[in-house]
Amino acid sequence: MILVRISPTPPHDEDSTPTMDKPRYFGTDGIRDVANRGTLLPERVLALGRGLGVLARESTGAVAIAMDPRRSSALLRSALSAGIASEGASVLDLGVLPTPALAVLLKPMRAAFGAMVSASHNPAEDNGIKVLNADGSKATEADELRLESFIDGSAPRGAERIGADVGVIETCADAVGLYEGQLLARFPGLSLRGLKIVVDAANGATAVVAPQLLHRLGADVIALHAQPDGININAGCGAVHPASMAQAVLAHGAHVGVAFDGDGDRAIFASHDGVVRDGDSVLYACGLDRHVRGRLPGATVVGTVMSNFGLELALRDAGIALARTPVGDRHVAALLREREFALGGEPSGHVIFGAEHGYVGDGLVCALSLFELITRTKRSLAHLVADLKPVPQVLLNLRVRAKPPVAELPTVVSAMDAAEKALAGSGRVLVRYSGTENLLRVMVEGRDAGTVDATAQAIFAAAKIAIGAPSAP
Repeated sequence: MILVRISPTPPHDEDSTPTMDKPRYFGTDGIRDVANRGTLLPERVLALGRGLGVLARESTGAVAIAMDPRRSSALLRSALSAGIASEGASVLDLGVLPTPALAVLLKPMRAAFGAMVSASHNPAEDNGIKVLNADGSKATEADELRLESFIDGSAPRGAERIGADVGVIETCADAVGLYEGQLLARFPGLSLRGLKIVVDAANGATAVVAPQLLHRLGADVIALHAQPDGININAGCGAVHPASMAQAVLAHGAHVGVAFDGDGDRAIFASHDGVVRDGDSVLYACGLDRHVRGRLPGATVVGTVMSNFGLELALRDAGIALARTPVGDRHVAALLREREFALGGEPSGHVIFGAEHGYVGDGLVCALSLFELITRTKRSLAHLVADLKPVPQVLLNLRVRAKPPVAELPTVVSAMDAAEKALAGSGRVLVRYSGTENLLRVMVEGRDAGTVDATAQAIFAAAKIAIGAPSAP
């Protein structure tokens, strides 16, 4: 195994800092902040809505809006809707819905853009806004820059719209049912009868649709964390905290478990033995199955720099290549489209099933794809991934007060140099900033668990002294 030492990569992926010609408010997953503060003050969201209304009017289409169930989402949706309507564009309010559901409904609803109010896997006090194109892909940087000019107040004020010239705000009463219909059409004839599944909905956007759909397909469903109250989203549950889901699989004697994140675009699983299986496991199981059936173009699966080296080795043994991108499902989707590959994703649970699913990462599509594989082959998830042997990996997150280039932190660079020598060419070091939070992420992989842990801790300690945020009193 060759050591790959990576510090921040090209501008504006998750390892970067915005520049003058790059969006300042939009990160890798839209705008993200503490709700009712900073960029997410209602007056700034209303200004963003005005910009979105102008773009939608130019495209002669409406803006479809959905949200997750955190308490602040309705507040931000209202401000966004008011801004859009004030510029003469119409709003289709889809209510509480997973992000991928919004993405797949844009085309049948003939919407010009979509706006998702959600902070995904973040805690309840955070929120965010993702802007989607009509095909469900994330907004272009050009559109993001234009929208930011409205937030800044630098965009020219258009003609005043009053009376019949203001936009209409309409409510879609059965968006969940429409989404279910889309999924059922993509998996014709799928029956999960006889499969016992634990479903952790993270008290988020999948709380209704995930248990309901799986039950409709015949599964015996044990639902966890499916009662959102606005402040319990992602709280010790869901894809970021899958332990309780895995424990429930053992306690109920379930065949498999799945945990979604707050907005439903991630899925993390547990096999019948209570072992947590991440996105790498899905890429291996589904990639191998597609390869055997001649449905894996280029004999290639797309991962990111965070994909475990064990996945690369296991796929290689099966005659499959692993192509890596920077962190972020945007980059995975871009490579899938460019090369017409069929499968890609991240260890975090973002998995994208290519053109057949519109290159949209959808936790429920991921779950249905894996459950279909289990029922069709009559093999357990543990059996399907038996030949996947992840190498030891340590991932540490440091809350930081600033995000200077890693190369300008001599003590951190020195610790990384020491890690290279300690790993002796048999591991990987990845040091990068989060694009959605004030975090530095330190990841070390290698064959020896002790060395991996020690070197990761050393890099983390150096970074904490250099740029660590003060501890809360």
